[in-house]
Amino acid sequence: MGRVDDLADRYVDEWAALSPTGATYVGISGYDDKLDDLSTDGFAAGADLERRTLAQLRTIEPENEREFVAKEAMVERMELGVARFDAGEVTSELNVISSALHGLRGTFDLMPTEGDEAVGNIAARLNAFPAALAQYQQTLLDAARSGKVSARRQIEEVAKQCDIWTSAEGDDFYLGLARRVEAGGALRAELDRGANAANEATREFGQFLRTELAPLGREKEAAGRERYELASQYFLGARVDLDETYAWGFEELHRLETEMRAVSAVIAGPGASIDEAVAKLDADPKYKVRGKEQFRDWMQQLAEKAISDLNGTHFDIPEAIRRIECCLAPTSDGGIYYTGPSEDFTRPGRMWWAVPQGVEEFSTWREVTTVYHEGAPGHHLQVAQAAYQSDKLNRWQRLLSWSSGHGEGWALYSERLMDDLGYLADPADKLGMLDGQAFRAARVIVDIGMHLELEIPRDNPFGFHPGERWTPELGWEFLRAHCRVGDEMLRFELNRYLGWPGQAPSYKVGERIWLQARDDAQARKGAAFDLRQFHSDALDLGSLGLDPLRKALARI
Repeated sequence: MGRVDDLADRYVDEWAALSPTGATYVGISGYDDKLDDLSTDGFAAGADLERRTLAQLRTIEPENEREFVAKEAMVERMELGVARFDAGEVTSELNVISSALHGLRGTFDLMPTEGDEAVGNIAARLNAFPAALAQYQQTLLDAARSGKVSARRQIEEVAKQCDIWTSAEGDDFYLGLARRVEAGGALRAELDRGANAANEATREFGQFLRTELAPLGREKEAAGRERYELASQYFLGARVDLDETYAWGFEELHRLETEMRAVSAVIAGPGASIDEAVAKLDADPKYKVRGKEQFRDWMQQLAEKAISDLNGTHFDIPEAIRRIECCLAPTSDGGIYYTGPSEDFTRPGRMWWAVPQGVEEFSTWREVTTVYHEGAPGHHLQVAQAAYQSDKLNRWQRLLSWSSGHGEGWALYSERLMDDLGYLADPADKLGMLDGQAFRAARVIVDIGMHLELEIPRDNPFGFHPGERWTPELGWEFLRAHCRVGDEMLRFELNRYLGWPGQAPSYKVGERIWLQARDDAQARKGAAFDLRQFHSDALDLGSLGLDPLRKALARI
């Protein structure tokens, strides 16, 4: 091991002690009975660790290309981490999908539930909830009083989530968790006491958000250019021209919808609209699965088949990561996401679906591409393979390095790749992939447009409010016109964009950069270019910002 690797290992050890819930997420054992220090000092300790590590990194001269890539990756991620902390973005972050509260709740989804030690860990964390949320309340108030606070509407929406998580008519998350876990005697009493404590603390936190933080919240939801530029660079790991990217979003959405109309004609006859093709598919029993457990099983079978088919043909998939689990999340916000394997692979990579309440029927034509995005060759292949590469990647690279543009861009690239490889031969599945791609392109337009309050191009190909400036209301109108998503889910999506500036475009912009990197490699290598080798070389670098990725690939 080189000096960069030694420093990376020390960083992971210190980070896990500062972030026990983070340790659970990445599968580091030994911290499952603890919660993070969510006080202002606790957040500052994490930033200080990044500062100290950066200072040491800058003194190290890498011994080889592998160490050089690792150093570049760490410096890029940590510099942006410190910049976000210094800008007040870390301690004030609160939105419908990302906050310390969401991190606390979500950690239980990944905890073992069998055996006295596992149950004791769950009970300990539940009982620690009131203190952790009290710390977090003070941190949010301190940040707000210094001028760093989320928009009022975001705060109110998170308060509604607290209601749903703690309500018997909603997710009943904490008490439901206690009921599902087997325990007896004193351990059962401790578990039930903790579940009630966490439930009440979360309910009270929702009240705090409504009565104390929301009145301090920003009226305007737009981030503005300065905040947005930092957020965009953080999520992409690359600097992009936001105005050019905004214009490209219109071009890309128009291109995709043109292709969707061509596929729709195959499905529903010449001249058929996209909506007519969708209606025909939604009425076809061939593409229906009833019951969320049955839908989970359908996803599991497709994910396993994809891994089996791709291994040895288009990718070399190590045996340790040929296992994936498709799971139903214990919440109901509609999110679909992936969590990586534990460090020792005893916990496999998992694809999660938080099915909205009342949804019992699923259209498979829409979700084939989702399985490829979350499973293989998407997130599962990317994340689990990095975790497996102990001979090529240091511990920080395997467990902690993540750039949304790299990860989500790869997953969206993977959807298109599966079409190229012939796995979307059914026009229904092809339409599902294109619809998902168009959704992500629309997000580029709306996210950048709303947060920078840009003018809608007077010559935009959709004739949509030319010359007006974006508002959340126009964002809703545009999404509703171009996205085939239910109103409840689409409203959540819009709230997510408004509260998490720069993240939503990272999918499509990330894919764009991945495609450019592949084109660059093909131009350099000419006839010697091999797609399978390109994928292997790229994934072996681990997750890193997209600017460092392009530089590393250019040297291969």
